[in-house]
Amino acid sequence: MLPWKRALRPLAALLLTAAVATVPAAAAHASDAPSSGWNDFSCKPSATHPRPVVLVHGTLGNSVDNWLSLAPYLKDRGYCVFSLDYGQLSGVPLFYGLGPIDKSAEQLSAFVDRVLAATGTGKADLVGHSQGGMMPRYYLKFLGGAAKVNALVGLAPDNHGASLSGLTHLLPYFPGAGDLIKATTPGLADQIPGSGFLTKLNADGDTVPGVHYTVIATKYDEVATPWRSQYLSGSDVHNVLLQDLCPLDLSEHVAIGLFDRIAFHEVANALDTAHATATTCASAFS
Repeated sequence: MLPWKRALRPLAALLLTAAVATVPAAAAHASDAPSSGWNDFSCKPSATHPRPVVLVHGTLGNSVDNWLSLAPYLKDRGYCVFSLDYGQLSGVPLFYGLGPIDKSAEQLSAFVDRVLAATGTGKADLVGHSQGGMMPRYYLKFLGGAAKVNALVGLAPDNHGASLSGLTHLLPYFPGAGDLIKATTPGLADQIPGSGFLTKLNADGDTVPGVHYTVIATKYDEVATPWRSQYLSGSDVHNVLLQDLCPLDLSEHVAIGLFDRIAFHEVANALDTAHATATTCASAFS
């Protein structure tokens, strides 16, 4: 074996370890999701919350594990909540979001159409974690999603790439590393800063007209780094740093999407701006 190939093994392992850190161990299938309120296709949105909410998991996540806290949080507040699996690789169960991101966006498009048809609504709201906060932008920009989506809320979205605290900057020192990642896990390759996918996504502006964008970031993020790269530029964008709302919040890339109720409160504000209330440290108990 060539020396560079031996050196590539620990780098690849480290990349995978960092990515796995974005989700908990998979414990359930999408079919196990609660049948009342969450992924209940008989749910009809109320006058108070007239749009269904589609949750979009992150890399190596799935439609259940990523949302064990946020889905019930929104369901308890009267929303019709749905979640999907996307980016599956053949032979890789439970850990999704690894396929080409443009193809994942096509899966999201089909799922949103299904949700809108079932609920009888014209538009949905999207809430995504990590890749799930960035990938929908491709759907909005290139697949006609802007006509079907009112708001996109991203929790630690890697809108301009995930450098894994600078780890991806080492790839040029390992010839063939980028090609190997692209061949085996194209969804990871698409998220490397400077990738062809991200270049296309962010060309000619971050946003499209008619969609309300919210980005909720944490300064302790170790994946979508530097954390300011998560922010979007545009006329209808609300960029939020979690620690500006609660300086005591220590959530990093994983926690902000999985169980941080302070972040969840800000998600609820973004979904219902007319009834928004101040997000503070006390929101952890609301």
